[in-house]
Amino acid sequence: MKFDKIKNKGQARLFESRYLEMLTKTHPLVIWAMYVPIIGYMLYYSYASLGFGIARVATVFFGAMFFWTFFEYIMHRYIFHLSSENPRVRRIIYVMHGNHHEYPRDKQRLFMPPVPSLILASVIFGAQYLFLQNITFMFFPGFMLGYLIYGSMHYAIHAWNPPFRFMKALWRNHHLHHYKGDEKGFGVSSSLWDYVFGTSFDLEKEKEDKSKVKELMFNK
Repeated sequence: MKFDKIKNKGQARLFESRYLEMLTKTHPLVIWAMYVPIIGYMLYYSYASLGFGIARVATVFFGAMFFWTFFEYIMHRYIFHLSSENPRVRRIIYVMHGNHHEYPRDKQRLFMPPVPSLILASVIFGAQYLFLQNITFMFFPGFMLGYLIYGSMHYAIHAWNPPFRFMKALWRNHHLHHYKGDEKGFGVSSSLWDYVFGTSFDLEKEKEDKSKVKELMFNK
């Protein structure tokens, strides 16, 4: 979904109803507050009630966090940037992600808002349980923490300069995804899969355009 110009002010109007429109916005801390207790309880339940050892819980948990980075890449590349001539599909893609490319300074839509987030999380938990059974109570928390880190990283990339020198490549990869070409740079919390699948930008050849980067940053 291409846009002729990035809009530096305002935000997309996604629904005519102001009540539905209100449900499309959230703050990152709201989503963290929703899921941290769930993550903590599931890990405790895995150990205390299901009888999994701490090493097993930790291995599955961190493995799920790593799996999230792959899931994030696949979703961003093949779903959020799905090309279609179908107006309904285009509308769905715009609501999910396209509006962020048109209005990158809209900080209220970087996380999925509470209601659809809980619905989707429930579906994902159910799908994981079909395959993993009780292991899901260790896997799902890691998967969701991966999501929380992804959303927070996305927020940070649009809000601040990289806090450490080694993170600069990750920041630039996402900035280039916005203003250079959305056919590359799909990793947000990690650039690993961009390198694996050949969709990373050659940062040594790409000049840093500070004016365009500024257009993608939140107003201070």
